[in-house]
Amino acid sequence: MLKRKIEQKLINWKNAPEHKPLLIKGCRQCGKTFSVLDFANKNYKNVVYLNFFENPDYASVFAGSLEIDNIIMMLSALLGKEASFEAGETVLILDEIQECPEARTALKFFKTDGRFDVIGTGSLLGVNGYGKEPRSIPVGSETVIDMYPLDFEEFLWANGIEDSVIETLKQCLQNETAVPDALHKRMKQLLLQYTVVGGMPEVVQTFINTKQMNEVLQLQRDIIRSYEDDMVKYAEKSDKSRIKECFQSIPKQLSKENKKFQYSVIKKGSTAAKYLGSLQWIEDAGIISRCYNLSITELPLAGNAEDDVFKVYMRDCGLFISMLEDGTQYDILQGNLQGYKGAIFENLIADIFVKMGRKLYYFHKDSGLEVDFVIRYKGECTLVEVKAATGNTKSTKTILLHPERYHVYNAIKLGDYNIGRMEQVLTLPLYMAFLLREL
Repeated sequence: MLKRKIEQKLINWKNAPEHKPLLIKGCRQCGKTFSVLDFANKNYKNVVYLNFFENPDYASVFAGSLEIDNIIMMLSALLGKEASFEAGETVLILDEIQECPEARTALKFFKTDGRFDVIGTGSLLGVNGYGKEPRSIPVGSETVIDMYPLDFEEFLWANGIEDSVIETLKQCLQNETAVPDALHKRMKQLLLQYTVVGGMPEVVQTFINTKQMNEVLQLQRDIIRSYEDDMVKYAEKSDKSRIKECFQSIPKQLSKENKKFQYSVIKKGSTAAKYLGSLQWIEDAGIISRCYNLSITELPLAGNAEDDVFKVYMRDCGLFISMLEDGTQYDILQGNLQGYKGAIFENLIADIFVKMGRKLYYFHKDSGLEVDFVIRYKGECTLVEVKAATGNTKSTKTILLHPERYHVYNAIKLGDYNIGRMEQVLTLPLYMAFLLREL
């Protein structure tokens, strides 16, 4: 069974005094249901499970009075022995809660009642055009956790890498000392594997069990098709084709030298007015992340972001690779990255940053200055350059030479290196991006 970080978050939630009902949001097939059921069965005497997608009839329980005693009575009548409610001993799981908006409204009544824990999961919550909105969103009566596919550290666990090994990497980063050669080589190999496999749980488990990349690719493309099916099924009729076109343009967007998202790449002559809502739909579904350009390299980053200038990355790098042509997986595992190398490793680092909870920013000026990512690290605005192998960092050097203009004093260069430093630039192997957590 795959070890997931959500397990500890669920335990912390349960142990918090007077905790609110919990809502877990995330893209389809990222492991929400499995993790919640595993946690529930380990930590509660009674587990009452409703899946509104598989059983739409369950929604009738919440169609009338939302008084908790009435809901319990209805569930007991519907489920019989499967619905055992004991105060302090029962958790109610509302899976695919977006299919029953009144169930989400009921969360505030469960919070007021306080006898039973409630966990809701949802894949398309808040997606424009979904058409199912609760009477009242229970603001202040629910705790929301965003869940993602496996991150790189979870992928390392799945591949048998112990915490003691990760601790060694942390010490090397902290002391800025080289990673031992054997470990360095193994980590580089695992990073290339993560790049093509990504973090969708079924895909990772298949990779661990079989090492068959053709099976991995088939599963990934099945997931992509399921996302496209959602776009056709749930979006507003006028948006269906636009959302799909927008989504399918992502590889082309990232293959450009200037990776800024351009609506004209979707279809010649297209404008933001036509496709902005489509892009928002894909983002709300948890499939992509935007990386915003900064008007100036200065904290706070969010305050200096330009809302209408951004790059778009897939939230799961493995799914991005599956959207490229056949043979790309093999090329990456062989270290032969060809034309897509910039897009591949930028998307990889975006994947790692987003899954650790970072919002994405970059810096581009018409003069030609461009830095792949800008993060808050150790309390400072820090440049992050991503290199597939090695490469120059002309823009970074220019910015560091002019602190009076750019207010930046440190940079990190991620690439095919071991750990080292040259004045203000810390060079790190690409695989160490997952350790850049400190704010």
